[in-house]
Amino acid sequence: MASVYDLKPRFQAVLRPAVGALARAGVTANQVTVAAAAMSIVAGLALALLAGSRASLLLMPLVLFLRMALNAIDGMLAREHGQKSRVGAILNETGDVVSDAALYLALVPALAPFGAGPLPIVAFVFGAVLTEFVGVLGPSIGAPRAYDGPMGKSDRAAAIGLLAAALAAGVPGGVWIDPVFAALAALTVFTAVRRAHALLGGKP
Repeated sequence: MASVYDLKPRFQAVLRPAVGALARAGVTANQVTVAAAAMSIVAGLALALLAGSRASLLLMPLVLFLRMALNAIDGMLAREHGQKSRVGAILNETGDVVSDAALYLALVPALAPFGAGPLPIVAFVFGAVLTEFVGVLGPSIGAPRAYDGPMGKSDRAAAIGLLAAALAAGVPGGVWIDPVFAALAALTVFTAVRRAHALLGGKP
């Protein structure tokens, strides 16, 4: 199934020269991972504190894009510059979940003035965490880490970034926001089930 994740090789190719420069400068994959999580937490707090400001919603697509870039950079530093480690693997997976929670839970107060209720957003966050949890189970059962879509990390970032940018640009809020988040939450659950099925090779 199509996913924004499919664009990752092209994105990495664009970033590769910068990654090489960072490696030569002594920057480590773990430092980049921690920086991405810290940025997400700070941005989440800012969004919550600036609730009601359309302009503040532009933080979401900006931070999500920067986070995707940093996630790609830390992975390339680890794989292509000999920085793989068990600590790095833990930081990477934990950082993704923490970043998702910090950014997306901030939408509860940030989107309340635009007519969004908390439950669909919380359901979406729960689904996002579930999706990543199922994906990381692969190595524990002798399978690769699962990245199947249609609502993986990159897809969630694209969807939420687009929604936040639309509201920031002046699209009226309203009752439509809740069904959008409900649909996104349903897609995360579908993605988790699809990943589990893929990990099992279609067999129980």
